[in-house]
Amino acid sequence: MQPPTTQVPVADGAPGTAENSPGEALPARYYTDPAIATAETELVFAKSWQLVCHETDLPGPGARLAATVAGRSVLVVRTEDGGLAAHLNVCRHRGTQLVSSPEPSGKAIRCPYHGWTYRLDGSLVGAPEARQIPCLDKPRLGLHSVRVESFLGFVFANLDPGAVPLAEQCAGLAEAIGHYTGPDLVAVGRGRIHDVAGAEVQKANWKVVVDNYLEGYHVPVAHPGLMRLLDYQGYTVDITESYALFESPLRDKPSSNWAERLYQRVAAPMPGLAEADRRVWRYAVIYPNTLIDLYPDHVIAWTALPTAPDRTALPGAFYTRRGTSARTRLARRLNIHIGWITNDEDAELVARVQAGLGTPGYEPGPLSRREAAVGWFARRFRDDIEGKRP
Repeated sequence: MQPPTTQVPVADGAPGTAENSPGEALPARYYTDPAIATAETELVFAKSWQLVCHETDLPGPGARLAATVAGRSVLVVRTEDGGLAAHLNVCRHRGTQLVSSPEPSGKAIRCPYHGWTYRLDGSLVGAPEARQIPCLDKPRLGLHSVRVESFLGFVFANLDPGAVPLAEQCAGLAEAIGHYTGPDLVAVGRGRIHDVAGAEVQKANWKVVVDNYLEGYHVPVAHPGLMRLLDYQGYTVDITESYALFESPLRDKPSSNWAERLYQRVAAPMPGLAEADRRVWRYAVIYPNTLIDLYPDHVIAWTALPTAPDRTALPGAFYTRRGTSARTRLARRLNIHIGWITNDEDAELVARVQAGLGTPGYEPGPLSRREAAVGWFARRFRDDIEGKRP
């Protein structure tokens, strides 16, 4: 059953179909206070589904990688039966980190320090010179388990053992965008979702980055290229309790910029998409920090991870499908070129916002209806931090 949504057609003056008010933005201290940054690790990230990789990053039994979840290193593996398992990436003996990506596949997980060895499911197999270890209780010394789930072909982990399954939280999303995604996507380029060390870092709190992604109100002022490409009056967002899905049609009028104009001419859908998908761009946000760009010619999945109260790493990857035409590949290259220009514009914007939020006495003004998803995110975050959610 699809959850109720708030559909906000973000044309000027549109009242929305469910609420007239877009809600309130977060107070400035939520973006600058180190105490908030500390609290959100346990109250937000440790209780939510975190994007860690794509299924193709774990191609066969024994494949493993390390990913960051709520400040912890988590070991994600492909089990012998082809399923997924996840554990805290720490040996139960002396705390050694077991895996550092990239790591070769294997039938077991062996600690590089003293050789304690675990099955892929995390159970302890044995330790060298086991008779020298008093009270070695193997059943009680398995790796600490972490919840793991595949959704839309992407792998998510959650430290909360009682968390509602992500597919259940995001009911309706797979039906809306599943034809773009899935385990058969192919990564393009070197970037990977789990590679935090190699990711771009922006000079802003992670919530500033997410807020920026959640609204198109700034597009006419800050993104001239997007204004030439997108039909701003047709920009809409569907908001549910756990995700927001944006959609904007492409303009028919040729752009004055050569790359954008060529993209408009050659835009063609990947295999699996319909002709109706050729003239629309979609974006999805799964609370709190998973972001997915859905284009006719490729998909981008990325996540916003705080590295400091005023710094955010943005690990992610580009994906396409096998069998794409030469025309679609050209469109993808043009689109990625356009996207990097937009990304650089956004990086400067969020840095300016972060600098302004530190101004003594500043508090945010009222939100536009075009910022309804910002209000949704702010409400969810406040509820989590204040312990109002079950």
